[in-house]
Amino acid sequence: MLFKNIGLVDENFAFREGMYVGTIGDRIAYIGENEPGEEAPAPYAAASSGDAEARGKKADLLAELISKGEAHDIDTDKVFDYTVSADPRSAGETGACCGRSYAAGEMHPVYGEVYDGTGKILMPAFYNAHGHSPMCLMRGYGENLPLDRWLNEKIFPFEDKLYSDAVYWSTLLTMAESMQFGIVSTSDMYYFTDDMVRAIAVSGMKSNISRSVVSLGCERLEDCVGYKEMRDSIFMYDGFAEGRIQVEACPHAEYTNSELFLRAIADTAKEFGTRMHVHVSETKSETDGCIERHGKTPTEFLAECGVFDVPANAAHCVWLTDNDRDILAAKGVSVSSNPVSNMKLASGMCDVPALYAKGINVAIGTDSVASNNSLNFFEEMKIFALTGKVKSMDAAAMTPQQVLRSATRAGALAQGREDAGLVKEGFKADLIVVDAAQPHMTPAYDMLNNLIYSADGKDVVLTMCDGNVLYRNGSFMTLDIERVRSEADAAMKKILSLL
Repeated sequence: MLFKNIGLVDENFAFREGMYVGTIGDRIAYIGENEPGEEAPAPYAAASSGDAEARGKKADLLAELISKGEAHDIDTDKVFDYTVSADPRSAGETGACCGRSYAAGEMHPVYGEVYDGTGKILMPAFYNAHGHSPMCLMRGYGENLPLDRWLNEKIFPFEDKLYSDAVYWSTLLTMAESMQFGIVSTSDMYYFTDDMVRAIAVSGMKSNISRSVVSLGCERLEDCVGYKEMRDSIFMYDGFAEGRIQVEACPHAEYTNSELFLRAIADTAKEFGTRMHVHVSETKSETDGCIERHGKTPTEFLAECGVFDVPANAAHCVWLTDNDRDILAAKGVSVSSNPVSNMKLASGMCDVPALYAKGINVAIGTDSVASNNSLNFFEEMKIFALTGKVKSMDAAAMTPQQVLRSATRAGALAQGREDAGLVKEGFKADLIVVDAAQPHMTPAYDMLNNLIYSADGKDVVLTMCDGNVLYRNGSFMTLDIERVRSEADAAMKKILSLL
């Protein structure tokens, strides 16, 4: 696809007007102020000329499967190197997706469809650094309760009744909401890993999945089903779907695991060469309890157990000490801040400026929609910025560039996706288009400020993941959204009937 005359948030998080950006395959191949020529850059020449017909056939195959209601049975190896919107079949032809026809429109001989970006902004897609996708079934369930009652009276009993198809359809529903709000990848901590992988592969999205381990009541490693499933998931799925799906090691938290299991999970990550995802100091009671049990904060104890000896993503980090921040910085741990969820559950606010000051990579997460209650990442960015200002009592804290980086590049780095999260030649074509021709985006003294404080998730009009357009102008290119909504709603009602 060739984006033409479009506003751009560039690799330095500066705003530039009237730009051209071209994608070939899964990569950004061209960025410039002038329209590119008719020869592909050398690294992309073969990709741009070799398999146009095959991509067109795969786009048609996807449309056929969706029209028959068989999207959940898709063989992703047969389908997911297609690019519907960049289908380079000759100009004048038409194609189909999700039962809708589209005109080929203006075509560039190298980049395919030419997208008129007048009044629009192209920027890196979002990387949600902490989530629990199947929990969308619990959106609005258990409101206005403190965390302990919310978990024990509502969430845990509901989760006890989850089953395979419920997790599959709820994960697809979360993928749809993610696409709609410009998220292309989520660090997803949960269980029912097989069903989550199946859903994410079908959706065309990315994910860093972790099978969360809770070992309470288990005295031996072989007694814990979660520990075995975590190891199996890493072995089976890490690198699945052409690398879109990565699998991480995951102790749920310090307070839900013994030292034996924390050390074993750390050893597993080293054994498989994978990353780590863990809850850290989400609440004051969690932090105080760890000090009572071990004489150390959660960060100190997890570090002692080797949890941070591999690249790690520490979720929440609301109740940190200065020493905790020093440890995280020294170990190169990424922090995923979840401001909306933390405030809704009255857990507190992460001191992001203090983390920035230590040079820590700070990404943004939504947590689950059961405690958020949406995946509106523009809303999350705004609250992230405001909480940082309030926490530091400094109105100059949290610059737009810092916030945008946390929502994009920092999230990609927290997931180990080194070649993603920037609009940069050679990087993955994970992009979103934002409609800036809106009353609430006018005037634009500083477009980056508008993106943080004025824009809304509903302004996203296109979401591209690995060069594939997954969402465009309200249409979901890989999902039968009505069926997804219906199946998820039916699963919710079935579970409620069992409670």
